[in-house]
Amino acid sequence: MTIVNRFSKYLNNIEYPEKNTYWNISGTLKNQNRFYKFDVRDMFKLTEGNLAQKSTTLSKADKMVLEFKDKWIILDLEELHKYIKNKRLKKVYLKDLLSELEWNIILKK
Repeated sequence: MTIVNRFSKYLNNIEYPEKNTYWNISGTLKNQNRFYKFDVRDMFKLTEGNLAQKSTTLSKADKMVLEFKDKWIILDLEELHKYIKNKRLKKVYLKDLLSELEWNIILKK
């Protein structure tokens, strides 16, 4: 089962992009009413062993979804891009983002 299929269980009103784009699935999170486009991709390991995810400011997604063994972490891309631009960063760490950004959701699996 792909990461998009696993995450789709947490959404209602699901739609998929008609062409290649920077988002993979859209819908409303269960128990919420706002419709979002989600960037949902597998993370990869850096040479030092840390998990990582790439993103681009060209993304049409509203949210970035990160999968962990016991939870999903959802970050707001507009807020993330502003944070990166204001701090002039090329690399950010999730622990910093969870404390610095306001719009974060953690969904337990």
